[in-house]
Amino acid sequence: MNKTYDNIVEAAIEIFNNDFSANLDLVAQKAGTSSRTMQRYFKGRDDLIDVCREKMMVYCQGMMQDAYDASDNPLKQLELTLYAVIDCGSKFRFLQKLDKRKSFSELSLDEKQTGMDNIKSKWFGVISELRKKDLINKGLNDAWVYTLFGCIVDGTIEVFESGDVAPNEVKKIAWYSFSKGIGLTVK
Repeated sequence: MNKTYDNIVEAAIEIFNNDFSANLDLVAQKAGTSSRTMQRYFKGRDDLIDVCREKMMVYCQGMMQDAYDASDNPLKQLELTLYAVIDCGSKFRFLQKLDKRKSFSELSLDEKQTGMDNIKSKWFGVISELRKKDLINKGLNDAWVYTLFGCIVDGTIEVFESGDVAPNEVKKIAWYSFSKGIGLTVK
């Protein structure tokens, strides 16, 4: 697209993260443009939110792929994907609040074939690898591990936003909590 379009989308993400009820005039002001210019790019609030959602998908897919590519060790990949999802969730908080996380049983229903499907497959592949190595508690099924992962991410973002935990500690605490929650053992 172009710089004005990108500025509007970035401004919307920032504004809506802080106040989802904020009007589009505030978004235009933050983007350094007029409401009239913004209307040339977006039909309305829902259209702008849809574009933000698309941006989130591309951004988060890239972050997750980078996490997988950073190591061949499934344990490290799992840790890095947790950090990537926390970063994505923090950047796009308002969308996380709008879009209820899919339950484990809903994952394959009515989804478009996107890169995110591949990312999810890789995540479950990492879990499978760790299971084969007997590093995850055998009593925990994939549904439990997936749900716990999401809850840890949500809780981490909430604690980070509250300021109750130092920003440089929050991810370490999240990893500790998740790894202990799935009975992760390093042999």
